[in-house]
Amino acid sequence: MTTTETEPTTEVRRSWLRDHSELGVSLLLFVIGVVVLTDALTMDVEIAQRGPVGPRTVPIAVGIGLLLVAVLLAVDVLRGGRGESETGEDIDLSEPSDWRTVLLLAGVFLAFAVLIGPIGFPVAGALLFWGAAFALGSRHHHRDPLIAAVLSLVTYFVFNNLLGVPLPGGPLMEVL
Repeated sequence: MTTTETEPTTEVRRSWLRDHSELGVSLLLFVIGVVVLTDALTMDVEIAQRGPVGPRTVPIAVGIGLLLVAVLLAVDVLRGGRGESETGEDIDLSEPSDWRTVLLLAGVFLAFAVLIGPIGFPVAGALLFWGAAFALGSRHHHRDPLIAAVLSLVTYFVFNNLLGVPLPGGPLMEVL
């Protein structure tokens, strides 16, 4: 076999994979569904369950839904279905990516993850909200920190007091 005989086969295979690239999304959904179901079915439930709905119900429903969507997507793609392109976006694909914004946002999220334990959610959350606003282009240096602080405190009180989800308060725990 010479290289000229294998080139069309390789090109046909690449073309088929390019035309059916949605199968990758289907495979990803299937794998996530299997992971969710496996995790839900092996979950240790130490509370007394009353009735048919317990802590495993929602993860099992989500896992089954992911598997069902994955199979339906794969069948649709293999039958010739194709996703429609997004025509509503104002994206100029000839422009380069804005790596500065991406790196600033990644740094803000990393700083939040590192600081939430030592300084607590109210302060770390305020830094997260202000840093995200700055990274995305807001330059209102007097207004943004105030909005970030209020948003962080409201989020803390809603989760901690109303929803019963404890967030680390840090040094402000005694004050709040």
